[in-house]
Amino acid sequence: MTQMQAKQILVPVALTALGAAALYGGALNTGPYWQVVALTLAMWIALIQSWSVFSGLTGYISLGHAVAYGLGAYLMATQFREYPVWVLVPAGGLLAGAFALIVAIPVLRIRGPYFVILTFGLSELVKFALLRLETALGASSRLLFGAPGTVELLTWMIALAAAATLLRHFVGISRFGRGLIAIREDETAAETLGVPVTRYKVLAFALSAVIPGMVGAVMALRSTYFEVLQVFSPTLSFTIVTMAIIGGSGDARGPVLGALFLVSLSEGLRGASPQLYLVLLGICLIAFVLFAPNGLTGLLSGRRK
Repeated sequence: MTQMQAKQILVPVALTALGAAALYGGALNTGPYWQVVALTLAMWIALIQSWSVFSGLTGYISLGHAVAYGLGAYLMATQFREYPVWVLVPAGGLLAGAFALIVAIPVLRIRGPYFVILTFGLSELVKFALLRLETALGASSRLLFGAPGTVELLTWMIALAAAATLLRHFVGISRFGRGLIAIREDETAAETLGVPVTRYKVLAFALSAVIPGMVGAVMALRSTYFEVLQVFSPTLSFTIVTMAIIGGSGDARGPVLGALFLVSLSEGLRGASPQLYLVLLGICLIAFVLFAPNGLTGLLSGRRK
């Protein structure tokens, strides 16, 4: 292993571990409110990093992460009394990844804005199919009694955020990641040069769904109340894309910066009206798209240069 390769491996691992430890330690030394804020921040980091594994590298903008999140939450809500949490959280990720693998080949035949619309439609299809199933079973909502406390859930979520961050980094610097970037730049040329385009896209699509499935399972325990319309909300997918654009999805730093920015903005305006937050969110998104298309990471890199 060369010195450069060692640096690419050890430095991100060390920084991620330090960041996770700082977030966890800071949350434990404060009150319950800040523990919930830390949980929310870790949730968004995990979701955006996993989204970036596929959409950030390939350029295929997906609005289907709500499906992976909802499937993990649904598995937890229906099986919570039967199996322990440490079994159901990974199982939620496996379920979401398996579903993404099944639908990947037909879905990934579409490109551009049609792919965006298709992933949004897929999310709505799964949502209403499960809603109809729950109605037929006479269980339109579920309560989860005896769920773990905030500290245990925070531990799970920070671990998922750290895992997603390292996954995004190592995929990005790998041969697999370079192939995905080639697909983003010119899919036809990448295929001509020998990149296995279909296999890479399918693998990235499935891989990006695993951690959101586990996040959904953990957050189902946080709310202790499961309702299909809530966990399959399209707002989740739109927020992921918004944070990714604001942070920049060029590398693993962008999702962290985007989540920090919007969570801080949300908490700062929570005392004001929610409508003001949504207006400012829209203004921020427009501003970043027009004046900082590479997000906060692009601004910071430009300033250093």
